[in-house]
Amino acid sequence: MPTTRRQQAIQEGKLKEEKPQQTTRKNASSRSETSQKRKRAGSTTGSAPKSKKGEVTGKGEKPLSKRAKVTRDDIEQKPGHDKRPGTIERGHIYFFYRPRVEVEDVHSLDEVKNLHMLLIPRPPEFAADAEGDAGSVPKPDPTRTEEAEMRVLSPGADAVPAPVTRNTTKQYYRLVTIGKKKLPDPHGAGRKETFWGTVTSLGEDLHGLVEGLGPKTYETKTRGTRHEGPARLVARGGYAIVNTEARTPSQRETHLGYNVSHPTPSDIGDVQATFGIYSASSFVIQVKNPKAPNTSPAMGHTKEPEYPNWIMNDVFGAGSGGRGRESYGLRFASVETPEMLDHVGAQLLLIAARDGQQGLETSLGEGRGEALASAEDKQGHRAIMDVFKEIGLDSDVFTKDTLKGQWA
Repeated sequence: MPTTRRQQAIQEGKLKEEKPQQTTRKNASSRSETSQKRKRAGSTTGSAPKSKKGEVTGKGEKPLSKRAKVTRDDIEQKPGHDKRPGTIERGHIYFFYRPRVEVEDVHSLDEVKNLHMLLIPRPPEFAADAEGDAGSVPKPDPTRTEEAEMRVLSPGADAVPAPVTRNTTKQYYRLVTIGKKKLPDPHGAGRKETFWGTVTSLGEDLHGLVEGLGPKTYETKTRGTRHEGPARLVARGGYAIVNTEARTPSQRETHLGYNVSHPTPSDIGDVQATFGIYSASSFVIQVKNPKAPNTSPAMGHTKEPEYPNWIMNDVFGAGSGGRGRESYGLRFASVETPEMLDHVGAQLLLIAARDGQQGLETSLGEGRGEALASAEDKQGHRAIMDVFKEIGLDSDVFTKDTLKGQWA
């Protein structure tokens, strides 16, 4: 029996009865049924695989560690690259020259085959003091790191490198071969001298590097047995690579400044002067775009480096990078990141800047030249044998005379 006018109207056919809509909320029984269906589905198709860390991967997918190799471009395409001024690298620098084939005693540049510049990057000395020798890769101590960060640093401390690790031959290095067998002279008349350098070797095995710098004997079809004497260490010191302040990226300059500890200023002689090595000096570095045409015939014989996309686009401005007039972007660029130097075949333009401690300070700025000079002055009191042991040179193979300013 209808109790309301609406019910009576529905009974008489004047209104159509509307069924109540189902709510989207599932009750406990429906959730339970869904759960049971999922369990049944899992028992027939197999449960989703889990990675070592417990993340569930899709059906048929492998855990991340077992998937296809991730390329360097995948990781480095957008590394958060910032172009801040200041010290981007510091370390220890060594200059070697190798005699020409069949030349035992060198007396002039004409008897020299190559001049090499060896760079061993290191963390700043204050960071190594706080966390132990960074080369031995200890587990970082957060409390000591915070103490180092809170310490009031002296001006230019970021340019002073930590000592080379002695208990291992695993030291990252770059070997740069200098064109024209000498460094650009800051006192050159007229336009500043400009020379080329090429990254010819890099790695972590110092022992293998030293073997490569040692004597060589080989056979030729026309001249028979040929002999090359070992390279001579002509100078050792500390270096820093600094990017200057600039209103626009195209105005930025990258300076490599060095201060020699061995030989001491009083022992620097004709051999160092011949190679353009001063007790303290600096030059501007630019890196050639591998896509740009070669400006020197000698560069045509060098295999071009393969930079990741983010360097080509963000630094050189290739493609949609919007820098330069050509599609490949800029022909040369400052060293916005040390990774630009970490490629065999990288071509470096070396432009003479300044010499002397005052010139070094002007190039590096903010007390860095003075701090580096002070640190290397202390290093200069070390014995030559200690310097040889630093990078694993055998004094029975490599002469010490050149570190005394004498030809050998």
